[in-house]
Amino acid sequence: MAIEKYSNKGLGEAKWSFPPVHPEGRKFAVISGLVTAAFAFMAWETLAWPMAGVTIWVLAFFRDPKRVTPLDDKYIVAPADGLVNLIMPVVPPAELQGEGGLGDEELIRVSIFMSVFDVHINRTPIEGTVKRQAYISGKFLNADLDKASEENERQHFMVERNDGLKVGFTQIAGLVARRIMSFVKEGDFVAAGQRVGLIRFGSRVDVYLPKGTTPNVVLGQRTIAGETVIAEVGTMKEIEGVGQ
Repeated sequence: MAIEKYSNKGLGEAKWSFPPVHPEGRKFAVISGLVTAAFAFMAWETLAWPMAGVTIWVLAFFRDPKRVTPLDDKYIVAPADGLVNLIMPVVPPAELQGEGGLGDEELIRVSIFMSVFDVHINRTPIEGTVKRQAYISGKFLNADLDKASEENERQHFMVERNDGLKVGFTQIAGLVARRIMSFVKEGDFVAAGQRVGLIRFGSRVDVYLPKGTTPNVVLGQRTIAGETVIAEVGTMKEIEGVGQ
């Protein structure tokens, strides 16, 4: 896949286009489309129209739009589209601790909730090597809850840059999510904003910021995966927002 370069001096070409559908979603769209066609063929309009709506929703759910990731060593970008619903200091998960991990001291965790209407392709917050990846089976509690980080089905990642900076993030299943998928494995090198996985259908992603770093986002703000800068490494400042 060719890499397209963009800059704040006007380099690149920006144009709108329909986002493609991720291959994982095409089979579901085909199934619902065939069911819709069967209902229409049998003149069961009361069923055909709702199924047509389901088909459109499936295509929209698995949409995979192109994103332009700002490149700077100090930037940590959002791994998910959604609502920033929790920001708090916590000890990283045990799977991300230990030798070579994030340690056992509190770090700021930013949680991004993805509704069934958000793009569900997840992306890596920084460039580096996938040093940790761990899948844990669990419950399917509401992903809005803090305890979902410890009790729900989840998959942890830790990416380490060449300079030693480490960022951990976790895909968490929600009430209707029943499958967490990964596109990468331990040892893979990933670019900032690269696609690393998805979750079906509605869920959350937690990001553990490096020590001495506070978020560039506020509670209630919406993020765009691979584009929104959620933190700048080593920057600590209070940011306030206003709802309007």
